[in-house]
Amino acid sequence: MPDHRGSVREIVWQEVFPWLLLVRSFRTATSAWNLLLGSAGVLATIFGWWLLAKAFSGTEEAPLAAWIESGAYASCPWADRDPVLGPPKVALVPSPEAWDYEHPPRMGRFPTNPFTGPWRQLRAPFVSLFNDGLTFTGLAFLLLACLWAAAVWALFGGAITRRAALALGREENLGLRPALAYARGKWGSYFASPLLPLLGVAMAAFPVWFLGWLMRFDVGVLLGGLLWPLALLAGFLMALLLLALLFGWPLMWPTISAEGTDSFDALSRAWSYVYHRPLHYLFYAVVVTVLGGLGWYFVAYFAEWIIYLPKWAMSWGAGSDRLAVLLRVPGEEEPGTLGAWGWNLIDFWEGCVRLVAIGFAYSYFWTSSTAIYLLLRRDDDGTELDDIHVDSPTPAYGLPPLAKDAAGVPVVAEEDSAGAAEPPAGADHPADMDAIE
Repeated sequence: MPDHRGSVREIVWQEVFPWLLLVRSFRTATSAWNLLLGSAGVLATIFGWWLLAKAFSGTEEAPLAAWIESGAYASCPWADRDPVLGPPKVALVPSPEAWDYEHPPRMGRFPTNPFTGPWRQLRAPFVSLFNDGLTFTGLAFLLLACLWAAAVWALFGGAITRRAALALGREENLGLRPALAYARGKWGSYFASPLLPLLGVAMAAFPVWFLGWLMRFDVGVLLGGLLWPLALLAGFLMALLLLALLFGWPLMWPTISAEGTDSFDALSRAWSYVYHRPLHYLFYAVVVTVLGGLGWYFVAYFAEWIIYLPKWAMSWGAGSDRLAVLLRVPGEEEPGTLGAWGWNLIDFWEGCVRLVAIGFAYSYFWTSSTAIYLLLRRDDDGTELDDIHVDSPTPAYGLPPLAKDAAGVPVVAEEDSAGAAEPPAGADHPADMDAIE
């Protein structure tokens, strides 16, 4: 017999190159439930910010009034309408680098990349909190926007990362209802994890704020000069917290989803991985950005072809003149009331298609963040990728009560032996035992 000792029979590439786990993020992000969760999260975020814009619409503060006038709700998927029918064109509008009043975040438009785009958009209101030109009205608006975004994605982002952790780590497919149930159970931890560093920043900034109030007077300026080294120390602590938050918050949700822990552990692990493995983190982020960009062009163009092809087929039946009326081409007559309502319904369904495409971007962001977390955990702690927290199932049957006979030997109690076949909780008849098993 030939001797095969020492020969390579099979190569498990993911063990040789663990970062290949990132390639699976695209497939996991395109699952139907993840697309639904991502789309619901985007829609809830837009709706909440629209309500905030309406609530603050009466303010006279110039920057805030400009932000509201531009319309946060105008960036929803149903606001992007092409004036004429043409070949598929994807609105690759880049997201703003920061949330400012003149340029509200274009939540509903297609981001340039499904990893960096959602990362910039979700961090934008938090970054704008540190604008030194804010008044109390603007600060209140941004705080509410931050709290709403954290509350929405604590549910939907938590459910996506839980599904991604089980799919990438254990190759298990978690249903929609169990994923949402897990996210609801851990909602407080998801919600608080990005807010804890901000609370630390506020605590470090409070003494400096009080010192600034004293500096309204000349003697306070002198006192500030003497105590400024302490203010710089407070600034150092705030910078550390904000740096960890800026790059570490995408890892907090996957921590809770994979470990089943709380927000304090999520903050600790994010802090550790950002500062201990920065080059690993950078490499993984570049990989998912490149892969996500390639996948995004497919998803975005595919969505636009879905929208374009029915119009192309419809144009042959309706005729070019009628199509020009429906599309409200300048110089053409306006459609009737029923026609206008019907075309608005068409716009609505097309917006739903774009919403699902944008939902993919957020699904990919949370899924790839989960993959990055699992790899960083492996690099830093040596934890295997499939080590995902799973709640232990409740045993269906308990041990029967024991008693001692005359010789002192433990036996099953007599009162239970006659009717020992007492069904477990939830089964009213012995026949239900098979269903429980």
